[in-house]
Amino acid sequence: MKKVILKIAGMSCSACSAGLEKYLNKQEGVKEANVNLVLAQAYITYDDTKLKISDLDRFVEEAGFKSLGLYDERKEKKSKSHKPILIVMSFLVIIFLYLSMGHMLKIPTPNFINRHTHALNYTLILFILTIPFLIYGFDIFKSGFKNMIHRMPNMDTLVLLGVSASFIYSVVSMILIMSGHTMYVDNLYFESCVMIIYFIKLGRYIDNNSKEKTKDAIKELVQITPDKALLKTSTSSKEVTLDMVNKGDILIAKPGMRIACDGVITKGNTHLDLSFITGESKPAKKEVNDKIMAGSINYDGYIEYRAEQIGRDSTISHIVHLVMEATGTKAPIQRLADKASSYFVPMVIILAFLSLIINLLLGHPFATALQVMVTVLVVACPCALGLATPLAMVISEGDSAKKGILVKNSAALEKASQVSTIVFDKTGTLTYGHLKISKIYNYSDYTINEIISMVASIEDMSSHPIKEAFKDYVQTNHLMYSEVTNFTNMTGIGLKATYKGHEVYVGSDRLLELNNISDKHSSDADELQEDMNTIVYVIVDGKVTALIGVKDVVRHETKDVISKLLKLKKEVIMLTGDNKKTAQKVASNIGLNKVIANVMPADKTDVIKKLTSDGKMVMMVGDGINDAPALASATIGVSLNSGTDIALDSADIILMHSDLNDIINLIKASKKTIRNIKQNLFWAFFYNICMIPMAMGLFTFTGIELNPMMGAVAMTLSSLTVVFNALRLRYLLNK
Repeated sequence: MKKVILKIAGMSCSACSAGLEKYLNKQEGVKEANVNLVLAQAYITYDDTKLKISDLDRFVEEAGFKSLGLYDERKEKKSKSHKPILIVMSFLVIIFLYLSMGHMLKIPTPNFINRHTHALNYTLILFILTIPFLIYGFDIFKSGFKNMIHRMPNMDTLVLLGVSASFIYSVVSMILIMSGHTMYVDNLYFESCVMIIYFIKLGRYIDNNSKEKTKDAIKELVQITPDKALLKTSTSSKEVTLDMVNKGDILIAKPGMRIACDGVITKGNTHLDLSFITGESKPAKKEVNDKIMAGSINYDGYIEYRAEQIGRDSTISHIVHLVMEATGTKAPIQRLADKASSYFVPMVIILAFLSLIINLLLGHPFATALQVMVTVLVVACPCALGLATPLAMVISEGDSAKKGILVKNSAALEKASQVSTIVFDKTGTLTYGHLKISKIYNYSDYTINEIISMVASIEDMSSHPIKEAFKDYVQTNHLMYSEVTNFTNMTGIGLKATYKGHEVYVGSDRLLELNNISDKHSSDADELQEDMNTIVYVIVDGKVTALIGVKDVVRHETKDVISKLLKLKKEVIMLTGDNKKTAQKVASNIGLNKVIANVMPADKTDVIKKLTSDGKMVMMVGDGINDAPALASATIGVSLNSGTDIALDSADIILMHSDLNDIINLIKASKKTIRNIKQNLFWAFFYNICMIPMAMGLFTFTGIELNPMMGAVAMTLSSLTVVFNALRLRYLLNK
């Protein structure tokens, strides 16, 4: 299976995106398709053994839209401005209103176009002025017609029907006027055609400008990586575009320059500003053989580095794509709007024609019945429904990414505000994971250094983070590693290996039971546990040789974050493989009273499943490697950034700064986003519930009536209400 993001042209409302999404999902070989109206993109997972990109482009064309090819964040440009033509059309609208409605406002008009004395001149001028607007709105009519043909009617279809009915009726009246029946001058609706098109275009112009603002956070991420790089040549260096850089090329970064791609330093040393990824304001020291990331700012030194991951393969590009894919996923709350939108347009068409028929049956003039039908068609606003959720999600996910909270799917962002239980892994999550050897009890003839060399050699073959404590000790004391054979990793218990002809076990106190050894050193173990050490038992040839205390440091923000979560009425649990005594000591120091200890990695998943089966919404926070199955089993899996492995498939959300405070920020952002979406949906539904009956004439008895022009104005205002309320979220998220 392969994932791609296609840029789509021709979508104007939620009915468009919903129709395209439905059509794509019906195609053989397409596993899943999500269409984002705000970003005008389709996120497609497909079987690349059955389909090619050209097939996906063809499906989009068949659905009545246009594929603009694969999304490339480096080539993404701002939409072309339609301001000049809008200004020209605004001038024509003023002229049109002056001619068609000036008599109502007692504004003097030239006699030769007086609607009563020179009806034909008046009619022909209005007709001629209407033509530019029909041309201006041709894209709307084309979209409406194509979607009607494909049985996926959208808002453009409603406009097409409304404007066509008004224009055709006006043309028929014009022909009758040309035949001498000047009384039909009162049956002209050219102004309805003009005003409907103008206000929709005006609304879309404002709407598109507002949508561009929703993409600002994503654009800022893209712009972190420079467009050019300094390539080292055989004689000196030359500036090249990023497209000209190949893997293995040697690039140069002088002080103040941004790193162009992920790579490895081959010459020199410097300090790099990595705040865009780590959130750490202090520059990090980098020297030969250190890895560096695209977008980092070279602070003070001259370095040469070998290009490793370029363009789409770079870390920052990967982050941008994860954000883009997240905006393509749909939160559960959006399903409501999508379902409503799928029925909305057909229902409006039915109501419009029912209004026409009922008015005719009641004996109203055809002109009056037609006006009611056109008003119903243009006042309905599926756009507001379609924009309510994705606009807020794009803003929230982009803003979160800027702050180092990488949301991989919209559903996780929605659920973050609903979680009742938060489960933390201990090592590497509540603690820094930087283990140090704090104390050693030696019960053998070996020296301390010999014991450490032996254990370090065995631990070096494992992937457990505890090996770093021994590695650090070896490097600090200039010790040597020795050859290890017959290595076995006993998950959740420890390690077994042959070292210099001796059978050696390294691990937890479970090794005592495994080797039928009585515990003669419990007092020493208790002392280590009291000091919050993880105890490493060293058993050589069936005898306990040493107890090694390894201590981790609790993150400086842990206690404060736990306190805040408890104030938010969240159940907080620490999940660890440590023994109960050590775990409870750590928990007591950080203000936690719920601990599940002695849990093997495989059993962590069972704990999470048990909590979720009890009806709890569970957020699992882990280091993203050892906790992968548990992260995948939770309602929301949150992973701390693990350096190179930034995009673990098991996590729904990645905390790029590895700061637990971002858990609080995530919950707050989720609450604000969902509140904003609910407001948007309320206004969208409220508008349509009020305006459609009003357009149908159900409130005529109160003196409230709508005409097509006012219907177009109201429809435009409803969309803008939702757009501006969504944009307000940017302010709320940074409040």
